[in-house]
Amino acid sequence: MNWQQTVAQTVAGLGYELVDLERSAGGMLRVTIDWPWQPQQPQRFITVDDCERVTRQLQVVLEVEGVDYKRLEVGSPGIDRPLRQPRDYERFEGEVVEVTLRAPIGAAGAGLAAPARRKFRGVLRRGSDQGAWQLELLPAEPPARAGQRRSAAAPGKSAEPESVQVLGFTLDEVREARLAPVVDFSGRRPGGRAPQA
Repeated sequence: MNWQQTVAQTVAGLGYELVDLERSAGGMLRVTIDWPWQPQQPQRFITVDDCERVTRQLQVVLEVEGVDYKRLEVGSPGIDRPLRQPRDYERFEGEVVEVTLRAPIGAAGAGLAAPARRKFRGVLRRGSDQGAWQLELLPAEPPARAGQRRSAAAPGKSAEPESVQVLGFTLDEVREARLAPVVDFSGRRPGGRAPQA
């Protein structure tokens, strides 16, 4: 068994999910954990106590296994959590995510995006076919000058609805995907859940 499997089994044995595992050239082991997702159950968040518990156990296991490292860091996924497994996509359906494709969109981007474009931001939705996903692309807002407020629709007039552009993809086409932090006045939070279609 290699050290990655050892870490994964140790984390799972403590009741957590291994989200990410990184080993830097300087000898740092960075382990990202989360609570396993259970549909229809309230969301639980990783605490400092959870990280300490996993750190203590991993230090013992890695020493027994003879894994050479300089420093061990255990943390939570954060507001830009990566999406790696199919369950991650199911868990965060309806959230704002950023998806980077393995290859440029090419001819499929005609009218939707530049053919060389790979990175997209939008609301994650399940596709109609098995294993297919969709991204309801968010409209790009023009950058505001410093101190300038964005104009709102005049009272009594509604802003014109924009047509929703949708990018379809499968997980095999994805190089990287993660939750997209949405900035609001109270600080940063994970991509706000969009209304269900």
